[in-house]
Amino acid sequence: MTLRVLHPAPARGAGTGALVEANRVVGADPVIEAGTVVEAGTDEGRARLRELYAPPAADWLRLNLIAAVSGDAAGEDGTSDTLSNADDRAVLAAIRDLADGVLVGAASVRAEGYRVPRSAQLVVLTASGDLSGHRMDPERADRVVVVCPAAAVDRVTETLGVDVAARATVLVVDDDHGVVAPATLVDRLRGHGLRSLVCEGGPSLAGQLLHDGLVDELCLSTSPVVIGSGLPVFGRERFDPSRLSLSQLMMDDQSALYARWLVADGPATRR
Repeated sequence: MTLRVLHPAPARGAGTGALVEANRVVGADPVIEAGTVVEAGTDEGRARLRELYAPPAADWLRLNLIAAVSGDAAGEDGTSDTLSNADDRAVLAAIRDLADGVLVGAASVRAEGYRVPRSAQLVVLTASGDLSGHRMDPERADRVVVVCPAAAVDRVTETLGVDVAARATVLVVDDDHGVVAPATLVDRLRGHGLRSLVCEGGPSLAGQLLHDGLVDELCLSTSPVVIGSGLPVFGRERFDPSRLSLSQLMMDDQSALYARWLVADGPATRR
């Protein structure tokens, strides 16, 4: 489990206005230099990953996604599991540890059997209320937040099951014919005290957040495989381009890449 920094990273607490040049990040001094090795399976390595991925502001929304080189969000088994490896999971754990809330869509909960993170709250967005197939531990259900329209509350309670539903929090939000606007979702979560958020998908939710200009940063793991799963990492809806600026790049021993991209026209640039 060895990661190598290929592109220098801003030090913890660096401002979001830093400009990326060829070999360093201007305005983020000191930098974590290219060539730095991170042993992700050690305590020291895990601490370094948390430093490398520390969000530069309290109000921060990042996407954390994995895709094949071909842009597919799912591997041979129809989930992201077969695209991932131990290093990717170490990066995932670090990003989750730094977040107040981990946001996922209900389709991801159903398809991938989401568990509650060890420290952050798990936030599930659902329009229908169908959370069947979840694998949430009732002992950790006090850190589950379900966001849904009023019409979906009964279905949420039914599909969560008695033990999880008794401890989970349900946030009812205004909707437009069953559709919750991404900006409404983010405002509601921030009002609930979840300021640092990471969205792990699915593709449709990630694309909507990006399209609506709500994303500060994209953390993208690229699995060294080409596959035709038919599931694009940002979904199938067309939206205007978002300009990105590379702030960090790492590679593991299996040639998987781990990039941090700042969204050039994201919320941080408007604050």
